[in-house]
Formats: sequence, C-alpha cells, structure tokens
Amino acid sequence: MSNPELIGRIPESKALKGLRAARKADFLVVYGRRRVGKTFLIRQYYKKEMAFEMTGTLEAPLQEQLSYFHAALPAIRRRKKPPQPRSWKEAFQLLADYLISLPKSKKHVVFFDELPWLASPKSGFLPALDHFWNTFLVRHPQFLLIVCGSAASWMISKIIHHKGGLHNRITARIRLEPFTLAETEEYLKAKKIKLSRYEIITLTMAFGGIPHYLDGIERGQSAAQAIEAACFTHNGLLRDEFAKLYTALFDRPERHQEIVRVLAKNPRGLTRSDLTKAYASGGRLTQTLNDLEAAGFISFTPPFAKKTRDGLYRLTDEYSIFYLRWIEGSQLTNKNAFNAIQKTPSWRAWSGYALESLVQRHIPQVKEALGIAAVETRHSSWIHRPNKTWPDGAQIDLVIDREDHSINLVEVKFSNEPFTITKAYANQLRKRTGTFRGVTKTPKNIFLTFLTVQGLNDNIHAKEMADQVITADSLFFL
Repeated sequence: MSNPELIGRIPESKALKGLRAARKADFLVVYGRRRVGKTFLIRQYYKKEMAFEMTGTLEAPLQEQLSYFHAALPAIRRRKKPPQPRSWKEAFQLLADYLISLPKSKKHVVFFDELPWLASPKSGFLPALDHFWNTFLVRHPQFLLIVCGSAASWMISKIIHHKGGLHNRITARIRLEPFTLAETEEYLKAKKIKLSRYEIITLTMAFGGIPHYLDGIERGQSAAQAIEAACFTHNGLLRDEFAKLYTALFDRPERHQEIVRVLAKNPRGLTRSDLTKAYASGGRLTQTLNDLEAAGFISFTPPFAKKTRDGLYRLTDEYSIFYLRWIEGSQLTNKNAFNAIQKTPSWRAWSGYALESLVQRHIPQVKEALGIAAVETRHSSWIHRPNKTWPDGAQIDLVIDREDHSINLVEVKFSNEPFTITKAYANQLRKRTGTFRGVTKTPKNIFLTFLTVQGLNDNIHAKEMADQVITADSLFFL
C-alpha cells in the first residue's frame, strides 16, 4: 500500500506554504515528467483548501471534456447544477459563480491537472482561462489557481512564456524533480521497506526517483527482487513503460526516442555536433533537445573553460537508461534474469556510468561532503582530443571549478566493496591529471577526488593519488 504522507519535497512544500499564506491571488504552474508525483503533491498539500479540481483526458473531444468539467463542478449553494456548458467561456463563468459563493476567510485552490490535454488546438481553453484569471481570480486574494502538466515543454511555451493575456501573469512555478536518494530512502522507510544504501542505489539505477515506480515495491523484497518483478516479468510495471512514457509527453515521440537511444549508446555524453551527425530524423533538433531537457530526461553539462558548443548532452533519466540497456529485447526465459545480469562484466561497466549519471543529480550533496557547500562553484565536463602537443586524449566527467582557487577532478566508481586503485589505473590518473593541467593551463590547485560506494582500499596507490575520498553515503543528505 502507498504511504499517504508527503515525503521529502522540502523546497516545494516551503513554496506551497508561502502561497497558502499569501494575501493575494496567485497563479502557480507545476510541471515535471510523468509519474513524478505532481498531482499527489498538490492534492496532499492542499487537501483542505481544494475548491475545484479537474483532470484533462487525452484526446477527448471538447464536449466530453466539458462534461467532465460539469461533473466536477459542485452545486452552487443548495441549488442544482446548471446545464452542461457548451464552451470553455461558459464553463469558466459557471466556475466563477460557484467560487464567489465560498467564504472569503480562507484560501481556495482551483486545480486543473494535465492541462495540455484540456487545452487542445481550437478548444478555446487557453483564451477562456486567460479571461477567467484576468477578470475574476486576480481580483480576489482568497484564490490560488494551479495548472499542472507532464508535457514540460508545452507548459513552458504555452503557459509560462505565453505571448497573450497570460504573459507575465504566472506568479509561481515548480518543476517537480524525481526523488533524490535521500527522499527515496525516506519514502521506502515510510513503507517499512528496509534496504541498504547500496541496494537503494541499485534500485535507483533502474527506477530513478519516481514515486509511482517505487510504490510497487513490496516489503521484504531485495532490490534485485523488486527490479526482477517490475522489469523482467510479463506483467511487470516497467516492462512496457518506455513507449507509454514518451507517447504521453510528446506529440512526435519518435524524434525524442531517437535522441534518447543515441545518448544511451554514448553514456559519457555527446556534443551538439556529435548529435547533429547521429540524428537521422533531420530538423527540429534544437526543439527536441529542449523538450527532453525541460522534461528532465537529458541534461547539458557545459565544458570547462570552453565555448558552450563543446558541452555534453547526457541521458540522465535512470529508467530510460536501464530500459534501453537491459529490458528492451530481453526474452523473459530466465526467472532470475536480473541476478544473472548483475554477475556479468557488462553490468559492472554499465553500473559505473549509471552512478556517474546519478551523481550529476546530487551535486549539492557532493559539495556538502567535500566541505565546500558555501563556496561558489561551477560544475562541468572536460574532453581533450589528442593533438601534437598533448597526444593523450582524456575525458573527465565531473569537474568542480571553485572560487577558492581550487578544482576537484571527480572520479566516480561503483562496486559493492572498497574500490582498488591498481598500478595501471594510477598511471592513467597521472596522465589524465597532467593532461588536464597542461591543456587548460590552470594555475589552480587540483584535487583528485574519489566518490565510491564503499570507499577505497588503503593501498600505496590510494595514498598517493586520492586527495579526497567520499562515499555514496554522502549522496543521501537532504
């Protein structure tokens, strides 16, 4: 069973608390990827203030949407409901008639969920919403209008950056992100699920921090059992979620899936130039990348001390990464498919990249662990392609450039036991650090930093190479 309490979401709760206490009308936009918990957050936080709520229906015709609106509209005082509206203009007038009958002594929330499905082309919804806000709600400080949607790029372009009457009317926005590792741990504990942090990291590599996915885990299951049940059984929750996920968010999902597939094959990331060469669909690459970034599926890491065009796009949605590498095409002939996968060299190599991606979502926690939370920093990637002066190519996935005249070059390593720096690996590190120093010509201190699940084996190479060592436990701070 789901735990009914609101887990984590500390910054979001603070923002919602402020809106509840505000002495003016507010217009809040909430967006984020499918299944991330947007609706639950709003319903849970404002369950006592909810005056009206409606959820859009995918591809439903106008009159069907209006019938759902009519069903959601409470009776006005003790009178019967008026007839079903024939347009959104009529619908919002009925809503205004109802809302004005409510007491002025408390905040009242008006909530439209899955807004992109309501505001289909030619529906007239957005002009009617514009009129409703500007001529009615904004004049009454007891009201809070909330619109929510999973199609993040649509929400940004059509609502936040609306060029009509809604332009600059938005007073607050929340982009709801997947759970952090700390929030995932808190959520599992609330469900009486006891897993080690190594197990939680393994679970997150498959599920991401998506509450709906985590909700299917049963008490007493190990991470391997939960992943097996969700991903490698015929009726598993995540067996066919990939297609549903992108179809629900994008009008032309094949373009977005193509980019995601290309990036999944290049876990260290690709530059814009690399993507242009690999993108077969042609056209709209910029818009497709913007869509994916707005929805939280990919991230752009700027390059260290270089032009933006040399930055890296990386796939950062853990479920998509896991699906494309391990679920898609699997035959389901082995009842212990995931256990078998975990024993392969391919898993060990892949899990290292997966942890690197997870670390990118926890930069504030990394800074806290390094004792530089208060220091202004810029995190980036760095790639050097061989040339005559510096013939050794090199790539560093996480560079933390600090204002205190220092740089952390972060090595991320995944294993279920302390990581060992071998003689050969130590030589690689010396070359890579020397190449970084020589190519960038940086005068700053360079600290070689290791982030591992279980720490480092304390051998001679670790003593020489590791300036700082932090464990994955550091990622679990709120």
